[in-house]
Amino acid sequence: MPINITMPALSPTMEEGKLAKWLVKEGDKVSSGDVIAEIETDKATMEVEAVDEGTVGKILVPEGTDAVKVNALIAVLLEDGEDASSISAGGAASAAAPAAVAPAPAVAEAAPAAAPAPSAPAGPAPTAADGNRIFSSPLARRLAKLNGLDLGQIAGTGPHGRIVKKDIESALEKGVGKAAPAAAAAAPAPAAAAPKAAAPTGMSSDQVLKLFEDGSYDLVPHDGMRKTIAKRLTESKQTIPHFYVSVDCELDALLALRAQLNSAAPTDKDGKPAYKLSVNDMTIKALSLALRDVPDANVSWTDDNMVKHKHADVGVAVSIPGGLITPIIRKAEMKPLSVISNEMKDLGKRAKERKLKPEEYQGGTTAVSNMGMMGVKDFSAVVNPPHATILAVGAGEQRPVVKDGALAIATVMTVTLSTDHRCVDGALGAELLAAFKGYIQNPMSMLV
Repeated sequence: MPINITMPALSPTMEEGKLAKWLVKEGDKVSSGDVIAEIETDKATMEVEAVDEGTVGKILVPEGTDAVKVNALIAVLLEDGEDASSISAGGAASAAAPAAVAPAPAVAEAAPAAAPAPSAPAGPAPTAADGNRIFSSPLARRLAKLNGLDLGQIAGTGPHGRIVKKDIESALEKGVGKAAPAAAAAAPAPAAAAPKAAAPTGMSSDQVLKLFEDGSYDLVPHDGMRKTIAKRLTESKQTIPHFYVSVDCELDALLALRAQLNSAAPTDKDGKPAYKLSVNDMTIKALSLALRDVPDANVSWTDDNMVKHKHADVGVAVSIPGGLITPIIRKAEMKPLSVISNEMKDLGKRAKERKLKPEEYQGGTTAVSNMGMMGVKDFSAVVNPPHATILAVGAGEQRPVVKDGALAIATVMTVTLSTDHRCVDGALGAELLAAFKGYIQNPMSMLV
């Protein structure tokens, strides 16, 4: 029976993507684990691999197509002995298994090819009893259906809790997740949720263009990244009550320690230092330690609970063509400055190449946005959910200060903390900034 290949969900929040490139053509034979396409999400480009084997019977969505919805049919795979005549006129294989693709792991070492998938259909993406979607790979759904397992009873170990093949195998070994046959047979397929109408985000094209003379402008269509940025920031400002706290930090001691640490960095045989610390690296560390010291500020708001995080996962805003992305330094409060520095350089490089994996930029407990290197004195940033805080960092500049009753010159940096006032109010935000300032102005305390 022909197998439908659908647009995969490469992250829990993905709704659509760009089919950037096909790596196979009609008539090509593919095996489970073969990379067959490249998909661009709003933040990254990911490889997609087949979880079934067969022959590519028909490609329905050409490469370069934007805004392909998740679960939309993109190609049809033929099993042995079948030909293209078994594909219906509309391109879909009747009663065929959906989603014969899965995201390929973006790791340096080669991933072993998956075993050929059983022929039982994977079925549509399942939902839990509370109506929430259960994220699982197509192969996991297929194996669960074949073995009569209830995905709602299985814990996923994939990115963001996604249920993968090894979770099904583990459930079979432990004898958990067995679905009740009668209930499974009687349960009707969940009705598809009605699509939500998009909220207006500004003036329409017609409203804007009629204000300008024909030929006096060019139109540049929004790409997926810009649409996502617009949507998320609009939602943030509309739903999160922002509160802002600013403080000035003297940097002279930090700059002196940074120079000392960089000069002491070991070098390899080519003379390349093992690390080169930046002020931004030390800012990340100081914020993570401040959140450790003020744990009530290391939170996320939900309608039902205050989520108190056990570690400071610091997202760092990185400008890339067409927008920005926030790769995350996980458990930053536990890492030496040298590790933070090297991780940040790697993440920043791959961010600009759009090579980050979703788990490297989704989540986090706070963020840093540093525009100091652009000469910006101070600014306020927009909170990016699920964070409750974001620190906007300005340029370090020489300013007159008063010390012991006398005028002096110091290198001073202004930082502004934006908070979600539902969970981090003014006094708590001020306490967090005071802790941050203490680490910046006494930087040796970050080393012990």
